[in-house]
Amino acid sequence: MRYVLSRRVPTGSRILLIESGSRSLMEGLLPLLRSTWAADYEFDLLTCYGGAPVALPENAGVFRVGEYGTPQLRRELVKELRGRDYAYAGMICSAEPIMTKWKWMLALRVPAKFFIVNENGDYFWLCRENAQSVRKFALVRAGLQGAGAARTLARLAIFPLAVLFLLLYALWAHAGRMVRTRTAFTSK
Repeated sequence: MRYVLSRRVPTGSRILLIESGSRSLMEGLLPLLRSTWAADYEFDLLTCYGGAPVALPENAGVFRVGEYGTPQLRRELVKELRGRDYAYAGMICSAEPIMTKWKWMLALRVPAKFFIVNENGDYFWLCRENAQSVRKFALVRAGLQGAGAARTLARLAIFPLAVLFLLLYALWAHAGRMVRTRTAFTSK
């Protein structure tokens, strides 16, 4: 995740798009990017879907996560992506749990400036100037914004207490069984 703290403009000739959401989002985003600032870049796509989005250029590289099932193959994929001269990388962060581990793993390992695409097809840069937007976005995704925030925080507070109660109950039940077994064994 380069360029998060820096204001430098990345150098490179390619854009990696991580299709970790609905195909319709990517099909709406591609024409928007190609008609604005990303017209001169080549595109690559990392996806879990079959086929490719309609608006994806013919010369685009397509990587399918299903082909990288082992840790060794995933390391090879990351090595190949790191060597492809990406200036920018975009990932869909909609409310769908699709390729979540993949996109954040690549965000940490691919040296590019990242942008996040929401479920409306809007995007914003993952950089310190947008720290407020990123924070609000993360709070909404975590359920810590709005009406559900109190319920989520209550669940987080109660969880350790519930685990402690269950552990103490199991200890009490097993200790009681041991005491009953010993007293029955010694009384014979």
